[in-house]
Amino acid sequence: MRFRPFSTVQPIVPTRLAMLMLAMLFFLTAPTAGQNHGRVVDPLSLPRPSLRATRTSSKIKIDGLLDEPAWQQADSTDGTFWQVIPRQGVPSSERTVVKILYDDKNLYIGAILYDPEPDRLVAAGLEQDFQTHDSDIFGIALDTYHDRQNAFLFAINPAGALFDAQSFNDQAFINRAWEGVVHVKTAILRNAWTVEMAIPFTTLRFHETRDEQTWGINFSRRIRRRSEDSNWAPLPRQFRVYKMSLAGTLTGLSGLKQGRNLWIKPYVSGAMKRAPALAPATDQRELHYGLDLKWGLTPQLTLDLTLFTDFSQVEVDEQQINLTRFSLFFPERRDFFLENEGIFNFSDVRIRNYRTGSGPQNFKLFHSRKIGLSADRRAVPIVAGARLSGRMGDYDIGLLAMQTEAALGLPAENFTVVRLRKNILTNSDIGVMFTNRMATGADAGGQYNRAFGLDANLRLFQNLIVNSYFAFSDEAGLRNADRSTAALQLAWRDPLWDTSILLKSVGEAFNPGIGFVSRRGVRQVFATIGAHPQPRLPGVFEINPYIDVNVFTNMAGELESREVKSGLGVRFLNSSFLSFEYSARLEHLFQPTPFAGVEVPAGSYRFGLAKISYRSDSGRKLTVNLSLAAGSFYDGHRTSVTGSFTLRPSPHWYFNGSVQRNRLRLAGQTVDADLYGLRFRYGHDTRTFLSGFFQYNRTTGEFTSNVRFNFIHAPLSDLFLVYQESREPGNGLSRSALRDRLLTLKVTKLFAF
Repeated sequence: MRFRPFSTVQPIVPTRLAMLMLAMLFFLTAPTAGQNHGRVVDPLSLPRPSLRATRTSSKIKIDGLLDEPAWQQADSTDGTFWQVIPRQGVPSSERTVVKILYDDKNLYIGAILYDPEPDRLVAAGLEQDFQTHDSDIFGIALDTYHDRQNAFLFAINPAGALFDAQSFNDQAFINRAWEGVVHVKTAILRNAWTVEMAIPFTTLRFHETRDEQTWGINFSRRIRRRSEDSNWAPLPRQFRVYKMSLAGTLTGLSGLKQGRNLWIKPYVSGAMKRAPALAPATDQRELHYGLDLKWGLTPQLTLDLTLFTDFSQVEVDEQQINLTRFSLFFPERRDFFLENEGIFNFSDVRIRNYRTGSGPQNFKLFHSRKIGLSADRRAVPIVAGARLSGRMGDYDIGLLAMQTEAALGLPAENFTVVRLRKNILTNSDIGVMFTNRMATGADAGGQYNRAFGLDANLRLFQNLIVNSYFAFSDEAGLRNADRSTAALQLAWRDPLWDTSILLKSVGEAFNPGIGFVSRRGVRQVFATIGAHPQPRLPGVFEINPYIDVNVFTNMAGELESREVKSGLGVRFLNSSFLSFEYSARLEHLFQPTPFAGVEVPAGSYRFGLAKISYRSDSGRKLTVNLSLAAGSFYDGHRTSVTGSFTLRPSPHWYFNGSVQRNRLRLAGQTVDADLYGLRFRYGHDTRTFLSGFFQYNRTTGEFTSNVRFNFIHAPLSDLFLVYQESREPGNGLSRSALRDRLLTLKVTKLFAF
């Protein structure tokens, strides 16, 4: 094949800029904490702290006041937390005292967070799972099995909002969708704010057979106006509170019981749907019902059952503009699949504070969006499903089975996933996964797709991570083709250096039927080196110069893509962020390829893109994000402007607007690919919410809207009223452009036994 000549636009070679930036750190770097006044210690040199829980027989009223006599008798922390940000190894600027009580049913946590200016506290919303980085918070990580790997996470802001999640593999993965029954109240006093919470033992999982319990535990505090993060058990600044291998311990627990651990959650929903754009036009009313059941078979194994599963309350997907030639990745949003997702994870890794050359958006052997959703993201009815997940000794176990109905041109299908992972070397693991997708029913026609994989994730010397996997797929009618993928990644991250290398291969016919693969028939080599010095510059917390090299070849070894990217990020003490980035790319198109609706001829292209981005202090009522990128793009030019604002006038109100504008000059044509979004949320209190999301895609002419009212009438029990609408291009937002409209009322009720 003859290729067109390279574009005459010659980019600046970014390696010179990157090497200059890396050289700068030798002149800018000061000891990360030693230049500051006050006592400075190496976080790893301090012993891990311990706290004793006190059993109480008196009633604890959850009102945020900590005024019961039992609190006065409880063991407490000494008030000193250790900063992670901005000055690692320095005592926190304010005292934080934590006490723990328990009785037969609950674990009680009380905290006094001293603050001389409580009127300056920042509370970023009343909703569950609020944005923790934008708020003052008190956080808890509970390692109930004391395996130093996994934890239940809770964070509370001064307004009493709760964030809860699970973490897995010693900070490697966090599941924000997990929810448990937790009772929490806060109070703001003259010189402090307080937290009082009760966590039922039925919410947690632990070794019930052990009379004496020892748990891993750590506490965190964020003082937002000072951009200060601190922990009870001190940590280096690249880690977070759920780094359980470095946590403290909680002792004194005995005689704990979890009860039957049986939750039954039925639902009923009614919907009115109108879809005049369909052929034939649809105007219908529907009534649905079903239930979810959760049963703790053992303290470490949980069985989830679902019948006639309904996700009508889930917010619609955000539209995306695709300026690549590869498939877009849409994240899972449905709670049933998100819970315990970490156990089922088999993917390219993306670990907090590590720069990696890939991530789950590039490859997942199991991507649950393939169940119950069509390729164009329309719902496919799920008849029933079951999931068994948890631990048996040193093994993590995940079993999933789902059955869907025939719909939208798809046959009825059965989905099976088996995941087994063994924990080794304290906080490492090796595992296997099997997935099967099979058409069922009279018209099945022998259709099936299976995939099998082996993976290993090693965490060595505290800072070194080694990830590797091998997987292959099999489907009807496909034999003589490369159906495998394999990868090896090594990454190092300490308080200063950040470097990694990735080697990866994806066969042309590798196709996991319940997974996601963005690019096939390629070999990838990625390498990066960067640093995070803390220089003697006024107002600057950290700078981050880096260089990335990413190379793709086809299976014959011919170069397909190459990108060399250099950048410099500056993180300020007020948490604002400024970055500069330049990338030089080489792309071979082996056939004509469309971008934003314009077909670019086959050929070889060199082009470069410069980008500058700024994010203001997210702890303020008004936060702004701005990004400008410009440069050559294949045989033409690209200019992109992205901006957004977030306004929080009070904890009750939240507004967010976004604009993404892309002007492309390709194959002699000018194309505008623009996307506009608006989001609002009103929280009357921590149980009553009204939210809306609106998005307009100028490229396709599609307008979507989603408005949701949510009332939490009992713990984990909801009433939802959801209005959803989408409009087609052609007549703006006029009535004749309506594609579909849906109004849904859904009620759920949790019964716990």
